[in-house]
Amino acid sequence: LLPVFRCIGEAGRRWTGAVDRAAVLISRDQGRTWTMQEVPDSIGAVHMNVVPADGATMVAFYRNRFATNVLRSQSSDAGLSWTAPEAVDLPNNNSSIQAIRMKNGAIAMVYNHSNASMSDARRHSLYDEIESDGGEDNGSTETVASARPAVWGVPRAPLSLAFSTDGGRTFPRRIDLDSGDGYCLSNNSKDSLNREFSYPSIVEDAEGRLHVAYTYFRRAIKYVRLDPPYLENVE
Repeated sequence: LLPVFRCIGEAGRRWTGAVDRAAVLISRDQGRTWTMQEVPDSIGAVHMNVVPADGATMVAFYRNRFATNVLRSQSSDAGLSWTAPEAVDLPNNNSSIQAIRMKNGAIAMVYNHSNASMSDARRHSLYDEIESDGGEDNGSTETVASARPAVWGVPRAPLSLAFSTDGGRTFPRRIDLDSGDGYCLSNNSKDSLNREFSYPSIVEDAEGRLHVAYTYFRRAIKYVRLDPPYLENVE
């Protein structure tokens, strides 16, 4: 099972992400061949992060192109089919998230506690500094009209860690791992104009410690370790 997202173009327009959507690729022959199953009603839901639950149940969390909230869907057949993504009680700024199921059954998610309602910072796209000025078609053979624009440029900070004990429906406990202005209206890392915390990764080790790594100002990878005392109230 391989979660993917599809970059889909709009006729006569450069790619903006406004009609990207989620799917899973499924292989039954050790990865030699694959079939694709789309996640229904998933426009704007990308970077699908699958987390095993109980038995054949899985949950998935998504980055949200419209910078409102983290999205969640569920599968009851080991990932072969999925419910439509729905918002959870965590903001999302159209930046990546990652979640794991901990040994105690709780779900830990690392993300930016920020969304479009918290800032009016905007840019055309993540790479508008290096894109051409033309409105050329991106060559996609499949086109879909967007009902709303993707949102880019919302600050990528703070970098936070939140915990859920109800299968990822709510995340009542939160820790901020790194704080700053999260400025991402420029990709210039050489002069430290970009100050984002982004693209996080999280794992739990055999001793119950959480290890988080993430992009720091687009200049380096920063690493944070949380020992079990920080997590003693997460059951």
